[in-house]
Amino acid sequence: MAIKGFQGTSLLDYPGRIASLVFFAGCNLRCPYCHNPGLVETPEQYPDIALDEVVALVAQRRGFIDGVVISGGEPTLDPLLVELATELKGLGLQVKLDTNGLAPAVLERLLDQGVLDAVAVDLKTAPERYPELGAGPTAALALKQTLALLQQAPVALEYRTTCMPALVGAADIAALGPLVQGCPLWVLQQFVAEHALSPAARSSVPYLPEQMQELAVQAAAYACQVQVRGL
Repeated sequence: MAIKGFQGTSLLDYPGRIASLVFFAGCNLRCPYCHNPGLVETPEQYPDIALDEVVALVAQRRGFIDGVVISGGEPTLDPLLVELATELKGLGLQVKLDTNGLAPAVLERLLDQGVLDAVAVDLKTAPERYPELGAGPTAALALKQTLALLQQAPVALEYRTTCMPALVGAADIAALGPLVQGCPLWVLQQFVAEHALSPAARSSVPYLPEQMQELAVQAAAYACQVQVRGL
């Protein structure tokens, strides 16, 4: 694993903030709709970026940005994550982590050290279906531990679900809902077939807008706010 990507400015990835983006390679899932397949399957095609270089690049932008998003791939797989988050927080910036939630011990360490201001967790499908994405047998338990940990965490929190029809339907929303009961925000994202990791996903038909809205109505029984993105 390594840092493989850096984007100086984003207005979209950290809501309400101008942020830089840092991308780690590698992932413990193989989501068919993944839009960063190079970072997941062939990370060697990208040069490594040293941690010190990333911190320096961010420091140069402090007059313009006010946050940094650490994403991937799956950043919690890399032992550099804690050091990077600590260094970025030391620059006086807000730090947001994008994660699949399968490493609760890593997340707990980051929270205990107070280096995270926001966390976005991608909820892929019903926890018991995670083996369909290449996860191990303990993935459902790990995800549930993460969600329980975040219930009381002093961070801005967002859950996100990409609604690929083969993976997310009413039954999956019903399975996830009680685990995020009372969460501030649950975002349902429209599945986009183009550039997906799996050839089968690239030929899949997305939900119609009205079907996405039906899932949003269902999710609203569990979350304080539900947003639908990508329609």
